[in-house]
Amino acid sequence: MTDDGDDTQRLDKWLWCARFFKTRGLASKVLGAGHLRLSGKVVAKAHQRVRVGDVLTFPQGPHVRVVEVLSLAERRGPAPEARTLYNDLSPPSERRPEPADPTIFATSGTNRDKGAGRPTKRDRRAIDRLMDGSPMDEGDEAG
Repeated sequence: MTDDGDDTQRLDKWLWCARFFKTRGLASKVLGAGHLRLSGKVVAKAHQRVRVGDVLTFPQGPHVRVVEVLSLAERRGPAPEARTLYNDLSPPSERRPEPADPTIFATSGTNRDKGAGRPTKRDRRAIDRLMDGSPMDEGDEAG
């Protein structure tokens, strides 16, 4: 069940097995930066041991996660198996945060000045014809 045969497990390994982080390296980085609290105490080492009943508080994206350790991990299994390792005391909100200015993401290709920005498909074909020296197609004739 654990590395040493007692009722503890390395914290970085448990976080990885519980699928809070994609790699143990990412979990170690969060621990090394002192961003995780184990039962209220700041943890700065990845080799810190975790026991059943401990409460972990750590940032994950825009949310702060608070989880209680229910069991230690034997392996990094599928997500349903990983959810049995902990009790989420503060589940993340279902709603994603909205951008500050919604017009930032609203783009329209029709308002672009001629010659500004990336070339269109028609422009790229014209450039290719100039570079290759090939004649224009019948449908491309200007008239």
